[in-house]
Amino acid sequence: MVPNYSCGDYGKVVAFIADRSIVTTLPITQFLTSYGYSQLHRYLRNVRFTEPCGTEIYFNELNKSPVKNGISTWLIYFNSQKQIPVGEYFWSDSGSSLEIDMQNIFWKKNTNNQILKSQCSPNCPPGYRKVPRERAPPSCYDCARCSEGEISNLTDMENCQKCHIYEWPNNEKTICIEKKIEFLSYEGDSLTLVFIVLSVVSLLLVTVILGIFTSYRDTPLVKANNCNLSFILLFSIKLSFLSVFLFLGRPSDITCILRQTSFGISFSIAMSSVLAKTIMVCIAFKASKPDSQWRKWLGVKFAYFIVIICSFIQFLISSIWLTISPPFMELNILSEPVKIIIQCNEGSVIAFYIVLSYMGLLASVGYIVAFLARTLLDSFNEAKYITFSMLLFCSVWITMIPAYLSTKGKYMVAVEIFAIISSSCGFISMQSRIVSPTLGYR
Repeated sequence: MVPNYSCGDYGKVVAFIADRSIVTTLPITQFLTSYGYSQLHRYLRNVRFTEPCGTEIYFNELNKSPVKNGISTWLIYFNSQKQIPVGEYFWSDSGSSLEIDMQNIFWKKNTNNQILKSQCSPNCPPGYRKVPRERAPPSCYDCARCSEGEISNLTDMENCQKCHIYEWPNNEKTICIEKKIEFLSYEGDSLTLVFIVLSVVSLLLVTVILGIFTSYRDTPLVKANNCNLSFILLFSIKLSFLSVFLFLGRPSDITCILRQTSFGISFSIAMSSVLAKTIMVCIAFKASKPDSQWRKWLGVKFAYFIVIICSFIQFLISSIWLTISPPFMELNILSEPVKIIIQCNEGSVIAFYIVLSYMGLLASVGYIVAFLARTLLDSFNEAKYITFSMLLFCSVWITMIPAYLSTKGKYMVAVEIFAIISSSCGFISMQSRIVSPTLGYR
């Protein structure tokens, strides 16, 4: 089917006057004898001239010529109307431009002298985003508050922007601010101050008791309480109180490694000393009978052997823990979205609970032995105090574990510090019977 061709008696078509491309029509004119002339467009493509107004007219390779359109506004009155030019749009191969004279544009205003807006919804302020309504024009929408962790700082934003992982929106959700950093700081934290005071006072108390033991180490009462083991016990208690300071301040990889191992080993030494004292009380009572076979177990060597073996097991557990998966410092940004919690990751949670379980085992054995020895003679009645101390230790740590697991951030560390101080004070109470050395002379 040949375009613009008729089989009638009108004669041959002289030219195409349409927007059909010359790429199609020119070969047709050359192939068919129906056309006597080629398209006029073929010649118009080579036209190039300048209008009196200064606009150059020509056709490019795509058969397009420069465009210059005027833009006008209509002012409609009661009985007439007026057209006012306000700008023009120009396009050519070199580019395009749009010129608008805003002073010639007159907008209709309401009674408050405000320009009318073609929208049915108010603007969404910063902190909100636009939510299109179903089956409604684009100017009709709802404003929704930005979600957690997102902001919008411009009016009528369609989407909110997500803050960086170390930032959080302000209350208005218009800007992202740095998250608060949380740990037991030495500066301005009341919890830290309380723990420092308790630790220092307890250290002074242990130092006083240690001085009393040293001054009256030759009295019968001090000798009856196994002076050497008491020195080891008091020294390990001091280490336990000192380990509290490793839990305070900004955590680091070094403090994370030292805090758990130091308190674990110092507690194991303390409980090993208590266990050795209790066992020696039982042996001394049994060895008091004539021709008793228990006499060979009396002496300092066996007590030291118990302390060394029980403490070495805890040291071995801690060494394996530090070798396989040691604790390290981490930034916790998931527990609380508005805070960055600087905390110690235990590395191996299993190893951490093995350390606690071993201390619990020593405390349980010490409690059982002390409970069985509580009815001995008054000279060896230290077993009653050991029973109380071991019961206090077990109660504190059994209560601590659920509280430790249910808290986050610095309060989790505070729970562990409280358990360390409380159980260490329980060991101090064992020595209350000999705080006044004059009792040794009765």
